Amino acid sequence: MAKLKCSDYGFDCDFNVEGDTEKIIEEFGTHTEDEHGIDYPKEALMQFILRKSS
Repeated sequence: MAKLKCSDYGFDCDFNVEGDTEKIIEEFGTHTEDEHGIDYPKEALMQFILRKSS
């Protein structure tokens, strides 16, 4: 199980999501696009998850 938090990526935001990789990619990607105007590619979100878990 992995977890991503907006605050870890420079946003003044308390959003976080945890769970399986697909859930994180979908929910974090939707949130950052809708709330912060940034459309991260799936590959970038996957890198976030890989770096976070190592």
